[in-house]
Amino acid sequence: WPQDNAIIASGLARYGFKKEALRVLNGLFEASTFMELNRLPELFCGFHKRSDLEGPTLYPVACSPQAWAAAGAYLLLEACMGITIQPAERMVEFVAPQLPDLVDWVELTNLRVGKCLVDLRLRRDGDEIKVDVLRTDDDVTIRVRK
Repeated sequence: WPQDNAIIASGLARYGFKKEALRVLNGLFEASTFMELNRLPELFCGFHKRSDLEGPTLYPVACSPQAWAAAGAYLLLEACMGITIQPAERMVEFVAPQLPDLVDWVELTNLRVGKCLVDLRLRRDGDEIKVDVLRTDDDVTIRVRK
């Protein structure tokens, strides 16, 4: 159940266990590479001992693609980036942002912060994740807390 794993990982990240949340994200990403068009189904299973050439075992009546499974990917990314948006204060905050191992950068475009729009790029810079403001149509505060 990708969506359930995303909720669990979101809770892990909220309590400071970002590496564990990233492990869930990386695992679901890896599983998606075995799926048609990389779309996660409603549910699938795997076994502890498997070969690198074998993917997850598909459940024959699971819906695929499944909207809530797809939404789980965004919750996972949000949790790992540690992003919160405070529209009244026109602020975007990142708390200890992390990116999955296979991703060096992520762009967030047309991110609505109250009545403002912002484009941001999170990028890997050594062991750190930097946040670059690409565009804003008004005064928006971007805060990054380690």
